[in-house]
Amino acid sequence: MLTFKPSMLTLALLSTGLVSQVTYAQQVDAQQDEQEQSAEQKEAQNDVEVIEVSSNFRRSVVESINTKRFSTSVVESVSAEDIGKLPDSSIAESIARLPGLTAQRLDGRASRVSVRGFSENESTTTFNGRQQVSISDNRGVEFDIYPSEIMSGVTVYKTPSASLSGEGIAGVIDLQTARPLSKDEQVFRINAQVEQTGFDKLNPDGEDQGLRGTVSYIDQFADDTFGVAFAYTTMSSPNQEKRWNSWGYPEFTAESGETLSILGGAKPYVRSSTLERDSAMLVLEYAPSNSVNMTFDALYVDFADEKILRGIEVPFAWGQGSIDPATATIDPESGFVTSAITEGQRVVLRNDFEERSAELSQFGYNLEYFLNDDWTLEFDVSRSAVERQVWSIESYAGTGRGDNNGIADNIGYTFKPGNTGAQFTHQLDYSDFNLMQLGGPLSWGASAALNNEYGLVGTPYENTAQDGFINAPLVDDELNTFKVDATRALNNAYFKSVEFGVTYREREKTKDSEGYYLTLADFSYPDNVGLMAVPEEYRVGTADLGFIGMGEMIAYDTRGLVADGYYNLLRESLTDPKHLTRSWTVQEDVTAAFVQGNIDAELAGMPVTGNIGLRYVHTKQSSQGNAFNVVDGLVVAEPTDVSHSYGHVLPSLNLILAIDEEQMLRFGAAKTISRARLDEMNASINATYNAQQPDENGNYWSVYGGNPNLEPKEATGFDLSYENYYTAEGYFSAALFYKDLNEWIFDGNYEIDMTGVPDPSTGEIPPNSTATGSGKINGGGGQLWGYELALTLPFSEFSDALEGFGFLASYTGVEQDLEDPNGNDYELPGLSDSIQSLTLYYERYGFSARTSMRKRSDFKGDIYGVGFATQQVDIQGETIWDAQFGYDFAESGIKGLEKLQVTFQVQNITEEPFISLQGDNALQVRDYQDYGRVFLLGFSYEL
Repeated sequence: MLTFKPSMLTLALLSTGLVSQVTYAQQVDAQQDEQEQSAEQKEAQNDVEVIEVSSNFRRSVVESINTKRFSTSVVESVSAEDIGKLPDSSIAESIARLPGLTAQRLDGRASRVSVRGFSENESTTTFNGRQQVSISDNRGVEFDIYPSEIMSGVTVYKTPSASLSGEGIAGVIDLQTARPLSKDEQVFRINAQVEQTGFDKLNPDGEDQGLRGTVSYIDQFADDTFGVAFAYTTMSSPNQEKRWNSWGYPEFTAESGETLSILGGAKPYVRSSTLERDSAMLVLEYAPSNSVNMTFDALYVDFADEKILRGIEVPFAWGQGSIDPATATIDPESGFVTSAITEGQRVVLRNDFEERSAELSQFGYNLEYFLNDDWTLEFDVSRSAVERQVWSIESYAGTGRGDNNGIADNIGYTFKPGNTGAQFTHQLDYSDFNLMQLGGPLSWGASAALNNEYGLVGTPYENTAQDGFINAPLVDDELNTFKVDATRALNNAYFKSVEFGVTYREREKTKDSEGYYLTLADFSYPDNVGLMAVPEEYRVGTADLGFIGMGEMIAYDTRGLVADGYYNLLRESLTDPKHLTRSWTVQEDVTAAFVQGNIDAELAGMPVTGNIGLRYVHTKQSSQGNAFNVVDGLVVAEPTDVSHSYGHVLPSLNLILAIDEEQMLRFGAAKTISRARLDEMNASINATYNAQQPDENGNYWSVYGGNPNLEPKEATGFDLSYENYYTAEGYFSAALFYKDLNEWIFDGNYEIDMTGVPDPSTGEIPPNSTATGSGKINGGGGQLWGYELALTLPFSEFSDALEGFGFLASYTGVEQDLEDPNGNDYELPGLSDSIQSLTLYYERYGFSARTSMRKRSDFKGDIYGVGFATQQVDIQGETIWDAQFGYDFAESGIKGLEKLQVTFQVQNITEEPFISLQGDNALQVRDYQDYGRVFLLGFSYEL
């Protein structure tokens, strides 16, 4: 029979209701054990001191400690006793402060989470234990799509067990909703927040204030056999940004023979954005008897991030102007030209609008059936889907069409200290609507289709018909999962139970990339080749670019101009093959079977628990795309379809040695995998067939693009940790971890079968079907290792007068030694060699105050580049401070306000910027993004 051996502290916590995140099966086991307790055990339980923690943040700390303490894996968690009571307004912010975890910001918001030095693509995100789709091009989840207001907790599994669904070398991040039958009362709560950005409106038509609101309801019916949890949340969250962005820093040889570098050009702008998000969560739980528990949960998120961006693209060394050498200042150490003046320069004014929208839905049904005292069966089925669309419009304006028309300017730059980018000087008035007019000031439209459309080939206006551009990629991601598990209770000296089961998962992700050239509707050659003044009804004022010295610039409604037909659209994919490279479908059918023994033994009189298991994962993957070439200036494509299958055996071991009631040692060992990025697995390739001469590999086909035969990265990991739970509200832990990495993914050559694919230039199927592919390959390897220190310390340990004060702190150090197949050093994306977090808090008598810091060192991170293609850049480390203050009127004694709570938050207190560099020179700033602070005032009322 399955036994449950609670410690003295566990019994105390259970008696105070602090262990609230307990599954139904554990509750049944606890009831059985209560009946079987000896008189001595019951007497001991009665002697245990009861610890009462009623405040919100301190209670969440205790629950998180309990989750970590009683898990059989190495985990970190964020907990709340009710919906809408997680300790942060952003779920990503909460996760990013856990030991060993950190986040990369996207438009000022914590979004992509890194675990122990690995990027978001090396971990799996689950929702109530079920793997999730993502709105990005790849697997990594962007957490800002998930509202914290509807979650009851997050658990991060750093070591796997065979029964854990989802694969990831870094770990598994599980988002959790409430279980209504775990509550014993009705809960009806209203939350609301007002949000204010620290910057005033940077664009005249932007927003600097927003609102958030949540209604949540939990109740039980039919003698507590049927439960309902529901939450609806809406959010309109503004964000402001001042951004410096460079084109690049070309090198050149000076007359003295020195190799120098200089600013090639820049694209600074101001951004005003609003994140609109509506979410609904529903959980239905039914337990008609002690042997049956059924749960249905659903999540729907409607997400839209609208951005208004205005700035001036300033060509410099890559522009038309001539640089006056007498004005140049050179940094002697790096050879970088830190200031100079260029004469006769023409710039491009940008009025851009971007909307990134997505709809996510998740449905799941779970059935637990306790057949008898020995057997438990579980059935689970789920579906997760997301559709994402980006509509990013660029609109150009200037003084004349093309490179050589219109009034030029004399522009100088000086790089400011602190990696903040350059400060410009200028002579023209960029806020003058009469001087600055719609049209392409530079000859950017080098498209055969565009030139042919307007009859510009061979004319002075060739390549001048691009007056703007639209990027419009689509992503559709669907995931269906079916799982059957069984648990058999055992009665021996080593194992308390054995689990086994099968999971089947099918996923299909499609990306459709497209771009459109914009040309003014009344443009024609030779009749009308000039610019067009912005119509009065679309003028919205001016935007202030004073932060880069460019003053005011014209501001107009680009979206309205496009919607009202002022531009003609022409598909870029007619002549540019990159959209076919970025368009693909990837399918995965994954079947996994596992067996796991749950250990309950003794060693030298000390309890030993944990699990040992084996998981076999079989994958069949396929990709559909295009094999294409450019013939006579136009793209010619043929469909491709490539399949591949493979299997992995993944053993795992978790052992916990309880030294005494407070101290334990943990050991974990496991083989894990992380699947390749989906955009690297696609079957879209540029294909060239040379019938005359083979390449050095003897192949007549040459292709580059995706590699649909990529297999997962592999790692064998080991974890050893010491944990000391010296009080219910505090603990200390020290951990070492090591991962042996192999089959990583690098750039290289591979062989691909082109059977049945026609030569794009002739349309005929050639006799030779083997190709040399250039793209991503498996190979190479190395090691990653590190340590973690974590401490949660209530100051009441020192004195009763300090009751309510405390702090949480963690430090993680990570190192790596990884080489590609050619023996070259390789740096893992997402790896910061130092990660720190700190939270100081006070919570008592209804008052609460806390400030939190998360810090990470430099790392390589993924951003959205040109055409929304994923691009990797060097990102500087950052230190981010937040603060929150609140009062719970439950302790005020004011009648009618007992259920009211008020909070005030300040995010990014020190206005920490996001900085990325180009190369090793700290002066060569690629991006400097200043988001300012964010203020939130909120209340929560329970009816």
